[in-house]
Amino acid sequence: MKLAKIRLKTGETAVAIVDVGSVTPLELPDGTHTLCQILESDDAVALVNSLPQANALPISEVELLPPIDQQEVWAAGVTYRRSRTARMEESEAAASCYDRVYASPRPELFLKATPHRVSGNGQPLRIRADATWNVPEPELTLVMNSQLNLVGFTIGNDMSSRDIEGDNPLYLPQAKVYDQCAGIGPWITLASAMPPREEIGIYLTIRRAGQPAFEGETGVDQMARTFEDLIGWLGRDNSFPNGAMLMTGTGVVPDNDFTLQAGDVVDIRIDGIGTLSNPVVQG
Repeated sequence: MKLAKIRLKTGETAVAIVDVGSVTPLELPDGTHTLCQILESDDAVALVNSLPQANALPISEVELLPPIDQQEVWAAGVTYRRSRTARMEESEAAASCYDRVYASPRPELFLKATPHRVSGNGQPLRIRADATWNVPEPELTLVMNSQLNLVGFTIGNDMSSRDIEGDNPLYLPQAKVYDQCAGIGPWITLASAMPPREEIGIYLTIRRAGQPAFEGETGVDQMARTFEDLIGWLGRDNSFPNGAMLMTGTGVVPDNDFTLQAGDVVDIRIDGIGTLSNPVVQG
């Protein structure tokens, strides 16, 4: 089952079940107003199946909003060998740090975005005005409730200014966290509906003037860490009363001579979820 957050032509927002080419808005009961509250239930599938449903609508007749309410968005770094190599290439001074964290029991985890910095499907993502080397990072994203139970998956785009981070690893927050720095969407696939982890492929296409400027792919089976390991570390001495989303790192990194440009379109497809597409703007 896939759940989306949508805006109807009336301007109202709703939670909807996603089918092929259509969405079916749910009539939420008193006390349940948000997607987050559905994910907080003991059995989200059973809850959704018990709710009255409005008439199905073509997806083209609604606006897909980021499938997030008040959750924090976190990210993990250097969870794929390709990511380790890229981070080491960015900075000779920090190369040993990235090499060590790849093999260390403790992962690299950082706060990526608050909800107002998140863009949904079709909404623009931004490259910083003070950056010269910018890339998207396609990442399978874990969706957790307030107890850090893994309840679903979505697609994440962890936009990154590689020149800023490469200048000094202490600049990581500036390279990663800014307005429109994170793509999330287009919806959430509940955990029970996902393929086996070793069969989940991740595919990136960057289009420039309508033509592919970069294409790459990887798979969850290439990750050096498990979902449970990352969630366990995220929850150490930390609480998430509204739940959390965790981008799990990237295994697809464009060549060092590639940088995003305003007008590019980034498409990320992940098996079991769908495609997140975002145009790129700058400054």
